[in-house]
Amino acid sequence: MTSSNPQSPALSLTGSRQFTAWLLEQNLSLAFTTYQAGKFFLIGLQPDGKLSVFERTFERCMGLCVHNNSLWLSTLYQLWRFENALEPGQTHQGYDALYVPQMGYITGDLDIHDIVVPSHNPAGVGEAPIFVNTLFGCLAAPSPTHSFIPIWQPPFLSKLAAEDRCHLNGLALQEGKPRYMTSVSQSDVADGWRDVRANGGCVLDVETNAVIATGLSMPHSPRWYRDRLWLLNSGTGEFGYLDLEQGQFEAVTFCPGYLRGLAFHGDFAIVGLSEPRHNKSFQGLPLDEALVSKGAMPRCGLAVIDLRSGDLVHSLRIEGIVEELYDVQVLPGIRRPMAIGFRSDEIRRIISVGDSPAM
Repeated sequence: MTSSNPQSPALSLTGSRQFTAWLLEQNLSLAFTTYQAGKFFLIGLQPDGKLSVFERTFERCMGLCVHNNSLWLSTLYQLWRFENALEPGQTHQGYDALYVPQMGYITGDLDIHDIVVPSHNPAGVGEAPIFVNTLFGCLAAPSPTHSFIPIWQPPFLSKLAAEDRCHLNGLALQEGKPRYMTSVSQSDVADGWRDVRANGGCVLDVETNAVIATGLSMPHSPRWYRDRLWLLNSGTGEFGYLDLEQGQFEAVTFCPGYLRGLAFHGDFAIVGLSEPRHNKSFQGLPLDEALVSKGAMPRCGLAVIDLRSGDLVHSLRIEGIVEELYDVQVLPGIRRPMAIGFRSDEIRRIISVGDSPAM
C-alpha cells in the first residue's frame, strides 16, 4: 500500500510474501502507533485478501492498549478510550470493527508510554487504565479531577518531579496486576538517563520494590506471556526474555532496528522496529555496531517472530514519512478494523445507544 502527499515523502507499507496469509490464518489484525509521524494505524485484510491499511492522525500518539471491546490510546496531552461500535457479524463500509472515541482524560504532557488495564485498579477507579508517566518517572492512573494519580515510583527516585530522570517506560501485568517495569536508567537527576543509554537500563519488580536486572540497553515493552517475562533490549536490537532467577537477559532474536512495541498471539511475537539513525537518543548504541557486523541497514516496521524457533518469519516494512514506531497491539478475531477521528464529520454521525437501566 502506498500513499503520497506533495508536501511530504510517500508512505509505503509492504508486507513480506506470506504476511497477509499469516493474518488470515491467525484471524487477527494489528494496531500500532508512531508518535514521530503522529499516526495511529490499523492493519487488516481487504475482502480480496490484500492488505488493508487504515490510519488516523493523533498528535504524538504512543501508548496503546486493547482490553475487551475497548482500545486506549495516549496522545500529546490526552488519554483516549475508543470503543468498537459494531456487534459480531456487523460491518460498516466494509470494516468489521469500528473504533469510536467515547471518553478522554486531559492529562497534560506527561509523555505517557505503556498503558494497561489491570483487573483491579490501584487508584480505585474501577475498570480503568493505568499508565507509565515517563515525565514524572512513576506509574499513574487517570483522574477525573487532576492530571494524574501517582501509584508507584522506582526506589531510586528521591522525589516526584517533572524531569524525566530515569526514563521509566514499560509495564507488564502478571495475573492482572502491575508487576514488572523497564527503565532506561537508575538516574535521579533531570534527563540523567541520556548519559547511560548504552548499558544503564534495568527491570523493576513493582511488588517487591526492587531492581531485578541491570546492564540493559534502553529496554522497552516488558510483557508477561507463557510464564516468561519477555522484553525488548532496544539498544542492541534484541528480542528476548529475562531469566528471573539469574537476573539476566536472554536474547532470542536480533531484529534490524531499534525495538519498541511487543504483542503476542499464539506461538508468535509481534515486534515494532524503528530507524535509529535520525534521532540522537538512538545514536551511539550497541545496535550501530551490530547492524554493521551483520551487513544490515536499520528498518522501520513490524516483525513477526516464531517463538518455537526464534526465527523472524513475517514482516511489514514501512518507508517514507514514518521512521519510528512506539507500540503495537493484536486485535484477535477482527479482519479489517477502522477508527473514527476528530477531523471529519463522521464523528458527528456515528451514534450508539446503550441498554436502558432496569426500571
